[in-house]
Amino acid sequence: MHSSRAAALLLALSTAWTLPSAAQAPAAPSPRPSATLATGACPAIALAGADAGAVRVPSAADAWGGPRTGKEATLSNRTVAYSIDAELDPVKHTIKGKQALTWRNRSAQPVCSLYVHMYLNGFEGPGSTFMTEQRASESGFRSNVDTKDGEFGFIRLDKVVQDGAAAKWTFVQPDGGPKTDRSVVRIDLPRPVAAGATTTLDIDFFDQLPRVVARTGYYGTFHLVAQWFPKVAVLELPGERGATAPRWNAHEFHLHSEFYADFGSYDVRLTVPKGYTVGSTGALTGAPVEKAGKVTHRYVQHDVHDFAWTADNRYAKPLVKTWNGPNGPVQVSVLYTPDYASNAEPVLQATIDSLDYFSKTLGGYPYGTATAVVPPYGADEAGGMEYPTFFTADSTSQDEPGTLGRFALDFVTVHEFGHGYFYGILASNEFEEPMLDEGMNEYWDQRMMTARKQDLILTTPFLRALGIGTKLTPFDMERLGASLADPADALGDNSWSRLSSGSYGTVYSRTATVMRQIEALVGTPAMERAMKLYYERWKFRHPSLADLREALAEGTGRRDIVEAHFDAFIYGTGLVDDRVASIQTAELLPQPGYWTHAGKQVLVGSKALAKAIEDRRKAWKAKHPDAKEWEGAFPYKTRVVVRRDGQKVPQVLRVRFADGSKRDLPVTASGSWQRFEFVTASKAVSAQLDPDDLIRTDLSELNDSRTVEADGSAARRWFGDFTSLLQSLFALLSFV
Repeated sequence: MHSSRAAALLLALSTAWTLPSAAQAPAAPSPRPSATLATGACPAIALAGADAGAVRVPSAADAWGGPRTGKEATLSNRTVAYSIDAELDPVKHTIKGKQALTWRNRSAQPVCSLYVHMYLNGFEGPGSTFMTEQRASESGFRSNVDTKDGEFGFIRLDKVVQDGAAAKWTFVQPDGGPKTDRSVVRIDLPRPVAAGATTTLDIDFFDQLPRVVARTGYYGTFHLVAQWFPKVAVLELPGERGATAPRWNAHEFHLHSEFYADFGSYDVRLTVPKGYTVGSTGALTGAPVEKAGKVTHRYVQHDVHDFAWTADNRYAKPLVKTWNGPNGPVQVSVLYTPDYASNAEPVLQATIDSLDYFSKTLGGYPYGTATAVVPPYGADEAGGMEYPTFFTADSTSQDEPGTLGRFALDFVTVHEFGHGYFYGILASNEFEEPMLDEGMNEYWDQRMMTARKQDLILTTPFLRALGIGTKLTPFDMERLGASLADPADALGDNSWSRLSSGSYGTVYSRTATVMRQIEALVGTPAMERAMKLYYERWKFRHPSLADLREALAEGTGRRDIVEAHFDAFIYGTGLVDDRVASIQTAELLPQPGYWTHAGKQVLVGSKALAKAIEDRRKAWKAKHPDAKEWEGAFPYKTRVVVRRDGQKVPQVLRVRFADGSKRDLPVTASGSWQRFEFVTASKAVSAQLDPDDLIRTDLSELNDSRTVEADGSAARRWFGDFTSLLQSLFALLSFV
C-alpha cells in the first residue's frame, strides 16, 4: 500500500474510533438524536447497575404476575409479541427484516423510552464491548476461528415507527463500555406508553451475518441465525430480582454474557431460496409457500423469550420422532448434513432421554416441538447453544459408544436441551446470575448422566482395543474443573466482572460440585423435592439466586445447610481443606506414682508397676491362648487430631479398629482444629474424614485419612487414585 494512502487510512480509522456511531457497515441512516421530552412527561427509569448480580433479597410473591398454577389462559404472563418477516440471502449472508414489536407496560407509570438489544453488533468490529473484552481476555473463540476482512457482522435499524410517527434512537452503553459499542439502543417514543397499556413499533432492520462465531453466523451454505432481531429489554418492577424501583435491565453484549428477555409470542415468517431446509424455534404452521424460486416458512411459538433458526441446502432429510410426554406429544427433530449422518441417531436418542428425565424430575415439558441441529464440518462455533425449543448439539467423527467423542456428543445434547428448563422455562438473568443458568443446568445434566450410568471413559482407540482405560464419573469430572483451591469469584457474581474467562468457566463445574454437596448432606429425596418446588414456583417467571435459595431451604427443610453453602460458595469464595493431622493409639497402662488403696496413699514405683503389668499380661494370655495380636489385658487409648482450614462444613470422622469395628464422630469445631480422645478394647488402625464422600468441595482428598502403621494397601490405593487422576488429566488435555 502506498505510504500516503496508508497514512490517510490510519487517520480515518483513528478518527472513526473516537466517534460513538462510527461506521462499521455499508451506508445506512445515522442514528438519530434522542427526542426532547417534555419535563415530567415520564418519571425517570434507571438502568440496572453495571455491577448487578448476586441477588440476596427474595422476589415478591406476585413478581412477574405471580406463580403459574396452570389455571391461567397462557403459560406465561406474556409481555411482548413479535411478528417478523425475514428473508435470507445465503450468498451475501444477509437478512432483510420487518418486525412489529408489541410491548406491554407492566409498570404503574408511563414510559417514554424503550431499551432494545442489538446483539449482532457485538461482531461488527473491534469497537464493541464483546470484542474489546475478548482482546483483553487474550482468548480466542472456542474453535480458534479468526474473523477476517469481510467476515464481520452487524444489525442496522432502518426505520422505527410508532402509530405512524417516526421514533428517534440513540446507542447507549449501560455498563460503561466503549462508546463505540452499539449493542444497546434507546428508542425515544413519539407517544408515551401509559401504565398497563401496550404499544407497537414497526421496525425495518438489516442483518449482515458474521462468519460463524460465538454460536451465530454462517459457514458456507450453513446459517445459524441467532440474536438477529431488535429485542426489547426487560423492565423490572419493585420486588422482582431485588429491584426496589422500576429499572431497565439492558446490559451490553459482553464476552461471557448471554440473554435475558420477557416471555411472549413469536409469529415469524422465514423466506429462503428453494432447496434450503429450515429448522426453527416453535412449530411450523401451515404449508410452506413457494413463489419465484423462494419458499416462505411460518413458525409460531408462544410463551418463550427468544427465537432462533437455521437454514442450509445441504441438510439431509431430518430425523423425526414423536415423544409422548405428560403434556402431550412432542415432535423431536434432528437436522444434520451427510458428513455427520452418524451423529443424528445419538442426538435424537439423547434428546428423547432428556425429555423423559427432565419431565420426571422437574416438570413436564410444556412445548410441542424440540429441534436439535448437528453443526456441519467447519462450523464448530455453531455447536453447543440453546434457544427455546431449538438448540445446536455437537458433531464428531468419533461416535462409537464408550469413546470420548460419543460422551461429548451425548453430554452437549443433554446440556443444551437442559437449557430449555434452566434459561428457557426458568428464565433467569443470564447476564447477572449465570450460575442459575449454566451452573444449575450443569448440575442437573450430570445427575442425568449419572442416572444414565454414562461415565467419561478415558482411553484411545488403540488402548481401548487392549481393554485399557479409566473411568471418570460425571461429578468427579466436574470436581476436577471446580477450581477448589483458588476460587477467584463468587458463583453468584455476574458474567462479565470476573478475573478471567477461566473464572467464568468455573460457574459450570463449581456450581455442580456445590449443589452435589448440598444434595449429599440433605439427602437425594429432599433435594429432588426442593428442585420440584423451585420449578413449580418459578416456571415461566424470572427467579433470582435468593429465590433458588429459599426454594432449596423450604423444600429440603435444612435451611442451615442451604444458607451456609450459599454464604460460603455462592455469595462468597470459600474453600474447604479439612485433614486428619495425626492419629495415635496405645495401650492404656497404669502409671507409677501414689495410688489410693484401702484408704491410704501407696507409692507404686516403676519396677513394681512393670512387674505387675507383666504378670497381668501373662495371666491374661494363659486364659486367652488363641487371642489375636491386637488383643490384650489392657484397653487402648486413641487420639485423633483434625485440622480445619477455610469453611467449616459438617464432616464425619470414621475411626476403624483392629477388631473390625468402627466409630463415626461428628466434626463440628468452628476453629482450626478438633481433638478426639477415647478408650476402646481394641486398638485403632485408621482415621478417615468424609468416608461416604459427601463433601465435594474439599480441596484435597489425599490428606483425609491416616493409618496408625504403614499400610501397603492404603499406599497402593492412593497411588492408584493419583495415577488415575494424571491419566484423566492427560486424556482430557489431548481431547480438548
